[in-house]
Formats: sequence, structure tokens, C-alpha cells
Amino acid sequence: MITLKSYLRGEWVAGTGRATTLVNPTTEEPIAEASTQGLDLGAALEFARTKGGPALRAATFAQRGAWLDAISKALHARRDALLDESIASCGTTRSDAKFDVDGAIGTLAYYAGLGKKLGETTTILEPAEQLTKSARFFGAHVWTPREGVAVHVNAFNFPAWGLGEKLAVALLAGVPVISKPATSTALLAMRVAEAIVDANVLPPGAFQFVAGSTGDLLDKLGPQDVLAFTGSADTGAKLRGGKGPVERSVRVNVEADSLNSAVLGPDIEPGSDVYATFLRDVVREMTQKTGQKCTATRRIFVPAAVIDRVQEDLAEQLGAIKIGDPARDEVRMGPLATKQQHEDFRSGVAKLVASGARVVHTREVSEPKGYFVAPTLLRADAPASATAVHAHEVFGPCATLMPYAEIAECVKLVAMGEGGLVASVYGDDRALLRELVLGIAPWHGRVVIASSKVADQSIAPGMVLPSCVHGGPGRAGGGEELGGERGLRFYMQRTSIQADRALIDKMFEQAKPE
Repeated sequence: MITLKSYLRGEWVAGTGRATTLVNPTTEEPIAEASTQGLDLGAALEFARTKGGPALRAATFAQRGAWLDAISKALHARRDALLDESIASCGTTRSDAKFDVDGAIGTLAYYAGLGKKLGETTTILEPAEQLTKSARFFGAHVWTPREGVAVHVNAFNFPAWGLGEKLAVALLAGVPVISKPATSTALLAMRVAEAIVDANVLPPGAFQFVAGSTGDLLDKLGPQDVLAFTGSADTGAKLRGGKGPVERSVRVNVEADSLNSAVLGPDIEPGSDVYATFLRDVVREMTQKTGQKCTATRRIFVPAAVIDRVQEDLAEQLGAIKIGDPARDEVRMGPLATKQQHEDFRSGVAKLVASGARVVHTREVSEPKGYFVAPTLLRADAPASATAVHAHEVFGPCATLMPYAEIAECVKLVAMGEGGLVASVYGDDRALLRELVLGIAPWHGRVVIASSKVADQSIAPGMVLPSCVHGGPGRAGGGEELGGERGLRFYMQRTSIQADRALIDKMFEQAKPE
């Protein structure tokens, strides 16, 4: 048994008292334990505010970017060990482990490059505007780092990437970080944290790590602090209602799970390249990370005339997915991450069936132990009345196939999900695409369009790129992160400076113009 440690005030420390047990999801064997009892998390906040914050704010974007570059290289140097840890403790296949670990490495490298581009300054200046008849009196908006701490509460499904991407943006913005991973997969997160600490490039207090419960940490957040959360919508709502956000206006960003959609356009013929891309994407998004992705496809909308063909083709490809011990090379899908996820998956499928969907593809899994489930495809022929399909997410390899007659109907059905992180659209007809995309855009943070000219080049819908925003309205949490320089704004304060134009220019002559 491994005892997980937290990295607080420059030291690795273990909690006391009753610990949470971490379990290997493939074998169901206990592998580690974690506790934060007895740890002074309030002191960790103060250490970040008084040590890490001033040091980060004194450094330029270029200097912070250089630190991120060093961290990215440190993780890359331990890449093989991190992949092995992911397979052993998180139940991922090697491919899924790469998706997580390489996501962290790549995002850190991207923001390192952005730091170099922003250069030797600590602020970002928006264009100035004349405020009066005087040609001298102007107003300009300047972005400066907030003087608090960024607390990151991450989800269990991406213990490496979740830590790395939030860390990259906050540190580049000049704000110290306390990172708290989901306890169930925190062993891999701790290995990532060890690599960051061992790189020995960050100022004291710039990065701290909590392995276990947050205790009273969130209640101690103040008006300059920020809280970034990834996880369930229910937990996000509770965090928003906490003492800090309600009483002290602590800034909160929530990236929650959502009922993401894939829409096959009425102009796409079965057998075409775009149709093949549609099938490939749906199957990958259902099964990658065993469907445990906030960007996974949960609802599939296709023209009523081809739904039988689509069902047959998806069932064939899903049936070819090899399930089992993720350490075996031939396996393409491992177990769910926890016993609770396993139970929730089964009860969730039953809930969708009770709402009017029916299971059209699944199979028995022969593994004697572990939290294994089969890819499960459901079908709802009356999608408007199958309300649970649009309201309840089964967080695993499960999606529901539904027909539509017209684009307007499809738009309404997609909107019934009340907000998603990503929707993928497959088509070539520009008029139909415009109607569909503009209809669903207000409900999504991102829309991926696969047409015949990019069918073999477009990214998978579940791929989150650091240059594009990640987040979404409504059920998806209402937050927004990444997006290149846009992501820095959450950690910075925009202030209007109203003064003599020459004075503004002189004061911020080193600032990077927006």
C-alpha cells in the first residue's frame, strides 16, 4: 500500500487519521490510501499568497513561460513511468494513458510558447479609446494578475491532463496554484506533482498539491482567490454556493459533464468518407477512456431514413472493441475507474430505458474481476419524449441513437440537453450546415464540423486543444478555460485606466497589446 502525500509549504507531508483507500479498477485490489486530516490547508493558502504570488507577479510572461517549458520537459522525461502508472492505477489502456499524459505535456508546452510570445512584461493592455473632446484624455483597459491563489479541483478521469492544463494557464497568468485531484485516481496525479517539484524551477509557494479531501480549504478562499472545478454539475453547483463565492465573491469556473451530440447531416450517404468519419468519431468517443470523458458523445442524431443502417454499422464496430486488462496490447477498452462508477453506469442505463430508450447493442464481459462494462448503444425512436436521454448522463461507454426529420427538429432536440461542451456535425450542404450550426451554437462551447474536404484531417470531437476555448453553457457548467490567451483572463483583473494618453503609453510601454 502506498501512502499518498501532499506537497504543502515546500514539503511532502502525509495526513493522519482515517484514510480513503484507492483501488485498482482492473483487479479491485487496494493500492494506496490518502488523507488530509491534520494538515493545515489554511497555512498552505497563506504560503501561496505571501511567497508564491509575489514571486510569480514579479516574473515576466517570458520567464513564466520558461518555467512551464521546463515542467513540460520534466514530465516528458518521466513519460513512460507515468504511462505505466496510469495503466496500473487508473485502468487505462496505453493509448488512453497517452491521451491523458501527453495532453498535460502538450498543453504545458503550448502555454510555454505563449509566454515567450507575450514577452518581457507582466501585463496585457487593450487598445486605448478617446474619452472626451480632448485628444489627450484616453481610457485603456489593462489586465494584471490577481493577488490571490488559484485552487484547482480536478476530475478523476484526467489526473495528468487536468492538473497540467489548469496549472499552465494559472502560472502563466502569474497566480500560484493549489491543485487537488480526485482522490480515486490521485496516485497518478501525485506522480505528476512529484515531477513538477523535482524540476525545481518554480518559486516557493507557486505550486502546492493536496492528496485527499479539501477539508476547510474552500471556506478560507478570499476575494482575490479563484476556484476552478472540473466534475459533475451537482458538485459544481455546491461549490458555487459555498462561503467564498457567496460571501466574498470568489471567482469560480465550472467545467461540468454534458450530453454532447453528434449529428449526421441529411446530405451524407452511408458509405461516403464523411459517413466513415462519423462512425469512427462516435465509436472513439464512446469507448476512449471507457467513455469517461466530459467531451464524450452521449446523443447521436441521424436522419430517420438511415437510422437502421447507422445502428447496424455502429453495432458492428462497437462489437469489435476488445475489452479486458488494459495492460494487454490487444485490449482497446479497460474498466471504469471506480466501483461507484460501475454501479452508476448500470443504474443510468436502466434509467434511460425507463424513459423510452431501448438497448440495441451490448454484450457480456467475461473478466472475473474489475469494473468492466461493454459499450452500450441505445435507441430512442421518440426522442422528444425520452426526457432522461437529454437530462441524465451515463458516464461511461454509452450513447443513445435518435432519428430526426428536419434540421429545425434536430436543433430543438440538441437543445434539450441544455448546454454542452462540444457538438460534432457531419455534412457538406452549406445551407443546411449554417442552419444547424447557428441553431446549436448558443448551446455549446465548441462545434466541430467534418465535411468531405477535411474528413481525413479533422480532429476528434473529444480532443481539447489549448488554443481553443473549452467549456460550455448551462449543464456544461457555464465556464470557459484554455483558448490560448483567453484562458489567462480568469486569473487576471481587467481595470480601466483613464488618464493622459501619453502617460498611459509610458506606464505600460512594455505591456503586450491585445
